[in-house]
Amino acid sequence: MTDPLTLGIAALVVLVALIAIRIPIAYAMILVGGVGIALVNGIAPVFNQLKTLAYGQFSVYDLSVVPMFVLMGALASKAGLSQALFRGANAWLGWMRGGTAMAAIAGCAGFGAVCGSSLATASTMGRVALPELEKYRYSGALATGTLAAGGVLGILIPPSVVLIIYAIIVEANIVTMFAAALLPGLLAVVLFILTIAIYVWIKPEAGPAHGGVGGAEFRAATVGMIPVLGIFGVVLGGIYAGLYNPTPAAAIGVALVWLYGAITREIRLPDMIGALRETASTTGMIYLILLGAELMKIFMSRIGLPQATAEWIIQSGMEPMMVMVLLLVALILLGCLMDSLSMILLVIPFFWPVLVELNGGIYMGVEGSGFGMSTEDLKIWFGILALIVVELGLITPPVGMNVFVISALAKNTPMSETFKGVLPFFGAEILRVIVLLAFPGLVLWLPQLLGS
Repeated sequence: MTDPLTLGIAALVVLVALIAIRIPIAYAMILVGGVGIALVNGIAPVFNQLKTLAYGQFSVYDLSVVPMFVLMGALASKAGLSQALFRGANAWLGWMRGGTAMAAIAGCAGFGAVCGSSLATASTMGRVALPELEKYRYSGALATGTLAAGGVLGILIPPSVVLIIYAIIVEANIVTMFAAALLPGLLAVVLFILTIAIYVWIKPEAGPAHGGVGGAEFRAATVGMIPVLGIFGVVLGGIYAGLYNPTPAAAIGVALVWLYGAITREIRLPDMIGALRETASTTGMIYLILLGAELMKIFMSRIGLPQATAEWIIQSGMEPMMVMVLLLVALILLGCLMDSLSMILLVIPFFWPVLVELNGGIYMGVEGSGFGMSTEDLKIWFGILALIVVELGLITPPVGMNVFVISALAKNTPMSETFKGVLPFFGAEILRVIVLLAFPGLVLWLPQLLGS
């Protein structure tokens, strides 16, 4: 039999080639995984797997939360929540230099907490905030760079569909992962706002201040944020308080967002039908990618690639932290080639066993001796770090999906300017990774507090 590393690398090369010629990632993984299993074990096991694999994958209860949060995000995009958040944040921050850009970051964070999708956050907030940034004569680079970078907050600030999928892959508690993501998500908001402050300090003309708003407008804008913050509090507060698990929480969130949209008359019957269709399409795409990733995982397990990779890394004698850094760098590079969900599904099943081995099996046989923490804590810490670097793929060329989304909205700003605009935020994200690598307690403190 061919060496597993050689066969596995060849399969990954074929997979990347299929993606490069625009074969959808789900079909590419199904094809490579199915053909790989057939080459190793014959065609009969492939058909036997397909008879039950889809049902076995999609009948997992934890996955029921995915369409609910997708529907919540789809309704939030139509309910006017983004406008209310941005108006409120701009009333508070817009009076200072760079304040409207800071308000856009705050709006992205708030909308991402309800929506859970980076692309939807970038697209929706781009439509709301870009006209205001242009009105106050912000530079094209700062305006578009801020919105592209702000969109990445949707993937980490809970609830997040990608975070849920990661939790299912490594068998982590979804509530625990939501708790772990909260402080790193807020840290990103703080670092992005500081990045804007430094940017306009260096280039004052890039982010002019506006004169602020009147008292009545300020009060109205502030009151307008309360329903949005209330929805966020009910959904996540109830989860953290143990009142309900994520699936009922998502259902409550859907009901509250729909009620808000109905009261404000932003959501009508055609909007509801459109949101349901969007949810069905997005959920179907996610589930098909899940099926392809499972076939790939079965194929790679049968040729022993994860075990061979772990053994090779262990025998190399590299320190655990160095291995962690290399894996995170690999995720950043892969983020240039594929979307975040596909990357998590494809890569985590290979990376995670390596970290488990480094954490327990080879350093004096003591669990936690590799990274100084239990396997459960490592699962949480690595998940948050992985999602942060996966975010970077959304603003990194040549893919940079958030950049493409914002560039499509900003007709007067060249894409090259948008990529220049996201570079300072890229640096802020790298700084956040370094901080979380050095201080794992920032990730683990809240889960440990809620678990105690």
